[in-house]
Amino acid sequence: MDVFPTESPSDAWLALVATPIGNLEDITLRALRFLREADIIAAEDTRRARKLLTRFDIHSPLTAYHAHNEHQKTQWLLDQVAGGQRVAVVADAGTPAVADPGFFLVRAALERGVEPTVIPGPSALTYAVVAAGLPVDRFVFLGFPPNKSGKRRRFVEALRAYDATVFLYESPHRMTKLLVALVDGLGAETQVAVVREATKLHEERIRGTAGQLAETYKDHRWRGELVVAVDARAGT
Repeated sequence: MDVFPTESPSDAWLALVATPIGNLEDITLRALRFLREADIIAAEDTRRARKLLTRFDIHSPLTAYHAHNEHQKTQWLLDQVAGGQRVAVVADAGTPAVADPGFFLVRAALERGVEPTVIPGPSALTYAVVAAGLPVDRFVFLGFPPNKSGKRRRFVEALRAYDATVFLYESPHRMTKLLVALVDGLGAETQVAVVREATKLHEERIRGTAGQLAETYKDHRWRGELVVAVDARAGT
């Protein structure tokens, strides 16, 4: 079995660094150290990353690394590591590779013999797991539901097969449709929790049955970032 140290023994490294999902006080001391020591910070949103770096007086150079260029830029980043550079990767917010760019880079790094350092920290998913108030002795994360109505309906109907609490990300523009789909696919009594804008000024936690939420919020204009927890356990 291969065992890797928690810190890179060489001067060059590749690190995936978790950053706050809202409240900047959630940054870890270790994350700050890696961001300060980085020769390059690859950021999903350089404007948002710059605000974080400015807040903590960090001046490492930024480069864009997001879903639209990760296939082209991954090898370049790994070339920088191979050339002795220290490269930190941050998502728009939260933990890279969790519904954000990062997996492709990790896979390519491993293929080139580079073991990434992971700096754990905030994640909208793990926050919602704790805050939802639903059973999480086992749970499933399925990212964003399909956009098209037919695929969304089949997606929701299949949730019961997981026999667990299921966590989803959803766009505010599709949140109302998702609640209706949960009623139609799983039943009006299905327990649901919605965590909106976690750790931010207007954070909101909404809990109830799918039927209650679909009726109460049928004309609601949803805003912000949403994590939806669905109790899809058999017999509930």
